[in-house]
Amino acid sequence: MLDMDIIFIRELKVVTLIGVYEREKRVPQTLQLDIDIALPNSRAFHSDDISDALDYSQVAQHLQTILSEGHFSLLEALTEHIAQIILKDFGAPWVKVSVAKLHAIRNCKQVGICIERGQVV
Repeated sequence: MLDMDIIFIRELKVVTLIGVYEREKRVPQTLQLDIDIALPNSRAFHSDDISDALDYSQVAQHLQTILSEGHFSLLEALTEHIAQIILKDFGAPWVKVSVAKLHAIRNCKQVGICIERGQVV
């Protein structure tokens, strides 16, 4: 049986330019992220040392910084970009990323996409 330890971030709000319409290219929108990250190692469970842990506050800040500086036309491309950042910049072996636009269509709280990606071993 495979052991997998996962850290999660729920309902992280980020502001970015997202969309294909002219207004969306000029007016930033708030997106909601839900992220599950497989930990690259499990030493923190035994050491109780932050240097052995994946610092979720660094993940959140890194994503907020990068997304505030860019524009994506599609949620699919933005979601893939987030997954690759987590895999590459934080060394995660696996990640699940959900990105939702809030109130993008009438009578709907959110619309979005969810993907899972892993490192090639």
